[in-house]
Amino acid sequence: MATDEEKQTTTFKTLGICDELVDACQKLGWTVPTPIQVESMPSALDGKDLIALAQTGSGKTGAFALPILQELINSPQAFFACVLSPTRELAIQIAEQFQALGSEIGVKCAVLVGGVDMVQQSINLAKRPHVVVATPGRLMDHLSNTKGFSLRSLKYLVLDEADRLLNEDFEKSIDEILNVIPRDRRTYLFSATMTKKVKKLQRACLRNPVKIEVASKYSTVDTLNQQYRFLPAKYKECYLVYILTEKCQCTTMVFTRTCDATQLLALMLRNLGIRAIPISGHMTQSKRLGALNMFKAGECNVLICTDVASRGLDIPSVDMVINYDIPTNSKDYIHRVGRTARAGRYGVAISLVNQYELEWYIQIEKLIDKKLPEFPAEEDEVLLLFERVKEAKRLALQKIKDGGGKKRKGEKYGEEEDIEKYFGHKGGKSKKFKAR
Repeated sequence: MATDEEKQTTTFKTLGICDELVDACQKLGWTVPTPIQVESMPSALDGKDLIALAQTGSGKTGAFALPILQELINSPQAFFACVLSPTRELAIQIAEQFQALGSEIGVKCAVLVGGVDMVQQSINLAKRPHVVVATPGRLMDHLSNTKGFSLRSLKYLVLDEADRLLNEDFEKSIDEILNVIPRDRRTYLFSATMTKKVKKLQRACLRNPVKIEVASKYSTVDTLNQQYRFLPAKYKECYLVYILTEKCQCTTMVFTRTCDATQLLALMLRNLGIRAIPISGHMTQSKRLGALNMFKAGECNVLICTDVASRGLDIPSVDMVINYDIPTNSKDYIHRVGRTARAGRYGVAISLVNQYELEWYIQIEKLIDKKLPEFPAEEDEVLLLFERVKEAKRLALQKIKDGGGKKRKGEKYGEEEDIEKYFGHKGGKSKKFKAR
């Protein structure tokens, strides 16, 4: 393992990255490799399989993308690498990073996720991309149904957010994928948290993987200021509005437990003049991307989301995370608060804990091995907002009711139509080499 002094003097060049990719890193503002990149790249460039654990926002995507692209330059071919992601948004983000790093060498990527037309994805696959980034279910759909598409020549498999991919939600698809790709390949597994499924992780890594850990098993970064507030359930909306008002200059992600709550809170906050937009599994994929794009562009400074947004999304401008609902799985807390304080920046995470969530919160403090300080607020001052918040919530509930009553997946919700024009995803162009 590299010493602190060695880490400070290490560059992408001294790690063995070629000039074309070093230039691409500089264009992205990557001047110094992060600890996970310093620790993992030598083994990756040496042809080893990896199981890597690092905190969120620590540069994991670059740690696996750069070695893959370097080997691709040496041996260009179609369907060279496949990266699996548990969420659609993360898959799109990973593809964008591959395209940015590979822009000078003409890397072609295909993104295969649900909620998007399979015919268009099939057309993209017919162009024989070098890198496929996918969610497991949609990848298997194409492997089973898209004529002429296979991964029989695959050289690299990456499981990003590996702990999530190896749970029961994706187990069947992952097993099927492992059965149809070459056993002779390089495999990388990256995550911010690891579970008891280590045996399954090693089964996927077939060649004595190198294990790299640059953070304790369930840690958060030192630049993150974490706080909590214990409060009665009936005042939770008041505290949320109070914090967002007090920190109105912050770009904030608010995490809820349910899809319905994202819509209700977004409408309630808009009624109070706070620029909020929801994102959840109830929304179509185009609208989810539209919401993210508006948030990234600063057109809305509050994103109300479920855990669909807690995994891997890199939005550098996020100043604060609010856990409006405490996650029932304490490991999800690590991923949620990892949306801020990324890549050395400072951030704030505030958890609103009511009487019914106390046990879940206690489990979080045990997991991170920290006793968090209380968020300072005078309750009398907070409750001055009570009547305004109550009325804003009533209007939001009425609007949802008037919009069609019972909500279904993919159904339009009131103001969601406003984001329709903002969605879109551009593909990369290949100029320097062609897939064989």
